[in-house]
Amino acid sequence: MSMSNNGKIQTVNPASGKVLSSYDIMSIEQIEHIAKNAQIAFERWKKKEILERCDYIRDLAKVLTKNKDRYAKIVTEEMGKPITQAIAEVEKCALVCEYYSENAEVFLRDEIVPTEFRKSFISFEPLGVVAGIMPWNFPFWQVMRYAIPTLIAGNVAVLKHSSVCTGSALQIQEAFRESGFPENVFQCIIGDYKAGEALVQSDKIDAVSVTGSVNTGKRVAELAARGLKKCVLELGGSDPFVVLQDADINQTAHLAAQSRLLNTGQSCIAAKRFIVVKEVAEKFSKLFTQNVEAEVVGDPMNYKTTIGPLVRESQRQSLTNQVEDAKLKGAKILTGGRIIAGDGYFYLPTIITNVNHQMVILSEEVFGPVAPIIVVDNEADAIWEANNSEFGLGASLWTSNFEKGVRLARDIRCGVVRVNEMVRSDPRLPFGGIKSSGIGRELSYYGTREFVNVKSIVVKDISHKLLVE
Repeated sequence: MSMSNNGKIQTVNPASGKVLSSYDIMSIEQIEHIAKNAQIAFERWKKKEILERCDYIRDLAKVLTKNKDRYAKIVTEEMGKPITQAIAEVEKCALVCEYYSENAEVFLRDEIVPTEFRKSFISFEPLGVVAGIMPWNFPFWQVMRYAIPTLIAGNVAVLKHSSVCTGSALQIQEAFRESGFPENVFQCIIGDYKAGEALVQSDKIDAVSVTGSVNTGKRVAELAARGLKKCVLELGGSDPFVVLQDADINQTAHLAAQSRLLNTGQSCIAAKRFIVVKEVAEKFSKLFTQNVEAEVVGDPMNYKTTIGPLVRESQRQSLTNQVEDAKLKGAKILTGGRIIAGDGYFYLPTIITNVNHQMVILSEEVFGPVAPIIVVDNEADAIWEANNSEFGLGASLWTSNFEKGVRLARDIRCGVVRVNEMVRSDPRLPFGGIKSSGIGRELSYYGTREFVNVKSIVVKDISHKLLVE
């Protein structure tokens, strides 16, 4: 977690509550200076050939791989992610670098359009300086997910990371330097939310990418709109995990625990509403509970740990309030449901049944290891329940019938549906949501097209006319 006062930010280890480091908050003048340097760097960076930019990205992948253990340790110390998951996060960052370095030339190639003119084509040209407002829960991955497609398209990046993971932000900046990137192509600023607002409002910023809460997204979009700046918003989720009567319940219950508890449940695409057809509800609930109770809660630096602390005490209190509200309104706790005493911000993995829509646990995003089970009568009710949310980020559907899986996946209103697979981001596939989950897409071919000027160019050949004259 982090604390800010007297012009400084302190990062705090959520497993112990002890202060890790202290950082000076940047002034408005410093932020403007960084943005100005980014503008200057853009004029040089955009002129490099795509293949040359790809070479820099490949070198970054090597640096990330070489230093993955050190980077992972910083992630775990700052926000409590179990160390094995932190290592996997950094490895995924190297993977996205390799993916774009292999595919960017095709993604950004001019598109020829047949017309009556000598040549008509569409060119994809960079917009300029793209600010990234990023959260704490995947400190490396969410930065790379925004930065790599942005940079490879010819833009430059200025990062305002969450103050929770300031150390991670500085390590990412250093990784770009170690990779040999030209000066100021990737920079970060240090500060609280006010620093982020100042960055977005700078006239030197051309576009903004945001990953965070709905309120954060709305605020940043409001500020960006004043300057008519393009935004991509990847916001909250309340992802349904839909279990049909013909699902493989043993496998589904096992993956349900992983899907809910990855990163201690602090993920926008973690399964958050478990919608189960009544014929299999009892069996699923029993096996789901067994799998959740088998998770290892403890020191996130221990390689056997699968559940670490929540990021801050306020996060744990918010989760407690959501669970207590459900209990007061008739919910039943199958397992967990309480704070773990002692140092750090730990909360027992929890499963809740007998839930209803008067409970905030179904209307708010639940960012922690708590899983509500909703029992429905049939498949039609399951799909209706899946769509009964202000969010529309991800969803998973569990059935042994392939054709049914394809058909029902089309009926779920969200940006990502996985059938018989837990939801996760993949560099090869576009990622993003609808409704309150956001605007725009990251990753894949589509991620490279968000922060470009889609320019139509038409060239008419007048040489024949000149010869006649």
